[in-house]
Amino acid sequence: MVHSLVSICAKEVVSDHSSSPTWLRWVPRELYGPLLEASFACCRPLAVGELVQRWPERTLRIGGRSKAGQTAPSRLCIQALLLGVVRGLTDRRSALQILDISGLQKDEGGIGEPMGGWSLTVALCTMVVQAKAGAQRAQRKEGDRERKRFSALERERDLKRERGQRIESRALQDDETCGEKAGSKGPISEQDLIKGVRRRMEMERKRGIVATGSGGSKPETEEKEACCEVLVHVRADLFVNARSWDRVRSALSAAGPLKLQCRYLRVEEISVSSIRTLLNLLPRRALLGIDIRYSFLGVAGLAELLPLLSTFPELNSLRLHYCNLDIRRESFGQEEVLRNLSQGLANLQELRQLSLTTLRLPGQLRVLLSSLPQPLEVLELPYLSLSPADLAYLSCSHHASSLLQLDLSDNCLDETTVPSIRRLLSQASSSLQHLSLSGCGLTDGLLSRLLPTLAGCWALKSLALALNPLSLAGLIALVQTAARMPCLRQLLYPNPLEDYQPGLPDLPSSAQLLEWPLDESTDMNMTSNQLNKVLMDSGRTDLFLTCDLLNYDKDLVV
Repeated sequence: MVHSLVSICAKEVVSDHSSSPTWLRWVPRELYGPLLEASFACCRPLAVGELVQRWPERTLRIGGRSKAGQTAPSRLCIQALLLGVVRGLTDRRSALQILDISGLQKDEGGIGEPMGGWSLTVALCTMVVQAKAGAQRAQRKEGDRERKRFSALERERDLKRERGQRIESRALQDDETCGEKAGSKGPISEQDLIKGVRRRMEMERKRGIVATGSGGSKPETEEKEACCEVLVHVRADLFVNARSWDRVRSALSAAGPLKLQCRYLRVEEISVSSIRTLLNLLPRRALLGIDIRYSFLGVAGLAELLPLLSTFPELNSLRLHYCNLDIRRESFGQEEVLRNLSQGLANLQELRQLSLTTLRLPGQLRVLLSSLPQPLEVLELPYLSLSPADLAYLSCSHHASSLLQLDLSDNCLDETTVPSIRRLLSQASSSLQHLSLSGCGLTDGLLSRLLPTLAGCWALKSLALALNPLSLAGLIALVQTAARMPCLRQLLYPNPLEDYQPGLPDLPSSAQLLEWPLDESTDMNMTSNQLNKVLMDSGRTDLFLTCDLLNYDKDLVV
């Protein structure tokens, strides 16, 4: 990785925080970006906070897709970032109006202690609520100062008035003295005394109303309007579960200087009613995707949520994982529920990505996908118990020729379904970039029938075939085919059957291949060396081969 001169100098500048008062006041706005990047890279949270507090641009974008070799920001730097945003609300040097940290959260733990999705969500919501409370305190202090200033002015006016009344009273006394001397005596009339008392009572009443307000404090409407002024819009991805639910709801309901907007929403283990409440609090224009996991939705619950999802005009991604959608358990009213489900999906006009994991909907793929108005670009259907009729429909659907990413992992493929898979891959050959057929029961014979079609997928960048019962000969044939695919950059292959301990069934399932121990007496690097030699003989040095299922990530492919 080649560093520019600016980045090298920026890292040197932020390395010593004690010198920041000398350079921070003179740094031009064009260098704030490189200095902030250097602060994140060198883990300098104090520098991060100071730069963000006086950020000179309208927009600050942190997060997104990481560059090659770039680590995620540390937890301390993210906390300093959020604190700097709050402090910048009262800093006249700050021009920040939009903070975009979408995609910033990473997995908990790891190198540099990055902040995970749940922790970042809680920190964000806490920041929004505290900013609202701080604005209310500042507003109350300002109101108190105004009331004290007005009271001082009123007291000064009263003193002037009293002085004037004393002068008038002395003048009257002088007139009375002169009158007595002239022989004309008479007291002040009762009507004049009444007018003076009424005037003083009216003045006291007006002063009390202005000083205390109608209810003894500043009117709530004025305070609410003052707190509703949004200074910074915060765009982020939110991760909500039962522990963070109340905090997120409070932050989304808060009317303060920070306005929280959600780009991608992930919810886990919360009820349909709670999800509905959460969706009603989200701004309609910001939400791009929703990911629901481990929630007891059922087919009826999903049909209930879909009309609400259709009110988000930019929603393009829907992911449902382990949400208890098992159509085989439905009996009474099943047709009506499926009809409602189909109608709800039909209203998602911008949906391009659909992920359904372990929903157990055999034979219902046509009902789910045929109603979608636009062809899908990403379709993930792992553990879905797809039937031959489902695969046959998918190969002829309007989605086939538009797919960029397809995941059919852990759906059993056999002689009856291979023709449908070949037809599907042929339809998607010019667009498909990522394909996963892991755990599909592909033997050497089935794979040999698929390889010619796979070779025709010239746009394919990553291919995952883990946990399939393939022999070493089958793997060599696979690598030879992969070497002829010009765009392919990653291949996840299974351990060959020869590497397992004796006793494995003739046609083992993916679960058996995952749990069965490997033979420790064999050289684990022998398979890798043989496959890499095939690549070298084919002249390919840009294709990465791996059997590491846990660390495989297709998104690393550029």
